[in-house]
Amino acid sequence: MNKPLSVTELNNQLKSLLESTFTHVYVEGEVSNLTYHGSGHIYFSIKDQNSTISCVMFRGNASKLRFRLEVGQKVIINGSITVYTPRGNYQLLCTNIEPSGIGGLALAYEQLKAKLQIKGYFDTSIKKQLPKFPKHITIVTSSTGAAIEDMKKILANRWPLAKITLISSLVQGEGAKEDIAKSIKIADSLNSDVMIVARGGGSIEDLWPFNEEMVADAIYEANTPVVSAVGHESDFVISDFVADVRASTPSNAIETITPDINEFKIYIDTLIDDLNRRFLVLVSKKEETLKHMSKVFEQYSFASKFKAIENEIKNMKLNLNNSFKHSLAKKENELNLLYRSYDLNNPEKKSRPGYAQVTKDDKVIDLKNLNIGDEFFLENPVVVVKSKVLDIKTINP
Repeated sequence: MNKPLSVTELNNQLKSLLESTFTHVYVEGEVSNLTYHGSGHIYFSIKDQNSTISCVMFRGNASKLRFRLEVGQKVIINGSITVYTPRGNYQLLCTNIEPSGIGGLALAYEQLKAKLQIKGYFDTSIKKQLPKFPKHITIVTSSTGAAIEDMKKILANRWPLAKITLISSLVQGEGAKEDIAKSIKIADSLNSDVMIVARGGGSIEDLWPFNEEMVADAIYEANTPVVSAVGHESDFVISDFVADVRASTPSNAIETITPDINEFKIYIDTLIDDLNRRFLVLVSKKEETLKHMSKVFEQYSFASKFKAIENEIKNMKLNLNNSFKHSLAKKENELNLLYRSYDLNNPEKKSRPGYAQVTKDDKVIDLKNLNIGDEFFLENPVVVVKSKVLDIKTINP
């Protein structure tokens, strides 16, 4: 009769048999009994309608897992069978896990995006405004990539007034996410006007560091406005959603954050022309105002008033002279009339022999004014003769 095996011996034989037979297992099932252990290991089970198998993924492989396992999630596992001898339990030792029907990176992307959205990382209300005229730009990217050279070239042509500070960083591969997060914090400490986090195009694996949570945290916590410029226009990474502004390419990031100096040169020329035109119009208006004020001043000046008074005095003198001359002429005429009257009534002329004054109705008249039958008087200083016209005879001269 054969010697019986001890429990340990049986378990060791089963362990050796199973582990040597099932060195590579490719199995699909639904996640259940999920535990993320503090050690970094992941313990769970996968099941189908009829069976369940225990699974473990140790920390080394778990750290490379792109997405987070969730209960009820359907996954495909690469691994091997291992036996835990003290208990006689066998389990699936997982080396790689992919979500069923969707890539692991795509699922990890959607999971992190949903998580950060719930935390408010994408809220538009917290997005910072970009400066209109940046003086200092910090750029987090590789110092050896084409992206930085393209950005420098565009900036030199578009807005050479700004200074660039490059914070060189790994942008892909092992350690890239830690280096990018660290570089963002360094760039933020420089108090620049704006920060660009950038890299050129590549595969989803190449761009993956910009889909990491620690990079998203660094961008979210930065006080400096951040522009995410990763890959090409069709590439969207988590940093695009967290950043204050997303640029389609690194070159587009420079175009987004800077004005075009050539446009401002044209604008300045337009302003100068407008200023000159306004200045000429203003000078013309002021000149007209000055001329008007000069005329008003001249009109109301002491010299003008003195001249007006002088003219008034001259007019008064002229009027006085004219009035005096008129009065004098009038008096002269009156005097001449008196003189002629006196001359006509001069007694000496009246008393000459052969001369007598003809009067009618107490008025001196001329003989030619008498008619036949009129009675009149012939007078001299001593005699008055009443007479009557009997005949009138005109003597030809």
